[in-house]
Amino acid sequence: MNSPLISVGLPLALAVVMFGLGLSLTTTDFTRIAKSPRVVAIALACQLIALPAIAFGLVLLFDLEPILAVGMMLLAASPGGTTANLFSHLFRGDVALNVSLTAVNSVIAVATVPLVTNFAIDYFDPAGSGDSVGLQFGKVVQVFAIVLVPVGIGMLVRRWAPAFAERMDRPVRIGSAVILLLVIVGSLTAESEDFSAHFPKIGAITVLFCVISLTIGFFVPRLLGATGRQSIACSMEVGVHNSTIAITIALSVLDSTEMAVPAAIYGILMFPTAAVFGFLITRRRTRTAVAAAE
Repeated sequence: MNSPLISVGLPLALAVVMFGLGLSLTTTDFTRIAKSPRVVAIALACQLIALPAIAFGLVLLFDLEPILAVGMMLLAASPGGTTANLFSHLFRGDVALNVSLTAVNSVIAVATVPLVTNFAIDYFDPAGSGDSVGLQFGKVVQVFAIVLVPVGIGMLVRRWAPAFAERMDRPVRIGSAVILLLVIVGSLTAESEDFSAHFPKIGAITVLFCVISLTIGFFVPRLLGATGRQSIACSMEVGVHNSTIAITIALSVLDSTEMAVPAAIYGILMFPTAAVFGFLITRRRTRTAVAAAE
């Protein structure tokens, strides 16, 4: 896995994506959490504690081979991203809350992704040697560099040149999505045989994981007093992961194509799953509103 497309192209593509995220963020997005700390705490608890536990249970239930199990745990540890914000907007969630959660999650992920990944590598031992090293300090620095540094640069650009940031926001989003798609497709094409072989089993577990994540993200905050719009925002943030981060870490940091398979398949199946779930909860809210009016 020493291809320049993976070792150089993929991290650069993700850096552009995270830079685009930074262009849409301000310090207000971090301080806004003070207005609804309870909801933020609930969403983060679901994201950081419940999801890795659920992924771990699903991995054991489906009896995934060790390297795919680590890939699944890496996916579970990955934060939400701009796609979650888009789905929240489509289904009338609290997008401002989404943006704040994405900002906070992106920072926390620098610590939680290595922790969860190292736990999975130690537990499942994909190398079969009993002494897997996982994400040591140097690799954690790589994760920090490709996840957080571009976000910080994007935020600085927005602060110093807000008009430029506004103009560049859409082109950067479109351009980064296209570049990222080309790089990921190119990276996985070489391993297309393994990818297609794993698709049925990984497809089932990733869809189930996505549905459970979306459900927990919606109903737990709702039951604990969040508003409908806040619950939709939490659902999308908890249920729609930034699979690009997981793919990049698997391919360019951990040097494993197979470890990237769960995130790659999830990235394909996540869109229709989240769309159907969003339609169902929106329809449910509409029915409740009509019943209350009567």
